[in-house]
Amino acid sequence: MTAPALPVPYIAAWSAEQTSQRRIMCRTDGIAYVDEQPDDRDQHGVLWNDRARARGVGRPCFGEVHPGRQREAMAHLLCQVCGASADRDDRGTLWLLEDSRADWSGWPDGLMTTHPPVCLPCARQAGALCPHLRGRYVAVRIRESDPCAVFGRLWAPTARGTPQRLGKGVVPYGTRAARWVTAGQLIRSLHGCTFVDLDDAR
Repeated sequence: MTAPALPVPYIAAWSAEQTSQRRIMCRTDGIAYVDEQPDDRDQHGVLWNDRARARGVGRPCFGEVHPGRQREAMAHLLCQVCGASADRDDRGTLWLLEDSRADWSGWPDGLMTTHPPVCLPCARQAGALCPHLRGRYVAVRIRESDPCAVFGRLWAPTARGTPQRLGKGVVPYGTRAARWVTAGQLIRSLHGCTFVDLDDAR
């Protein structure tokens, strides 16, 4: 029996969407693209990884997140699977999270995540088909979620004033490091969490 085809998430990258090779330079207050445009930064002044947009062209790269679409989904609370509006009711927006309730009392309140929310039909499908979530997920309504950080590549100036690539990590907004990162994913902190049963949802 053939397994059901796994839907390609809206935020997944495709093989035709190559990462830009734009040159980065150092300024006194951080890094910048040599040919920087106003939309290269978000509202917090953080520089974003520039990747081509060609959704559906080539093959899906399930292990890679497209920075532009992930940022869009997180900023506007769109479903990470289909790109439509995430489901919301009086308890909040719907998220599917890998079950880590043993991490701390009150989990997932205060959790910082790079995973956007979901709509109800996609939540049911992803919970059944996604190997990463199958049997290890919880559905949670989130009353409030705040964009608080980015995940991306850190940089530092060299003695010659050229940028040096460092490792990747989480960088909170409002910190000095936020001027020295090329962001790849937007992070939200989750608050006011209620566990729900997808089988009982409307």
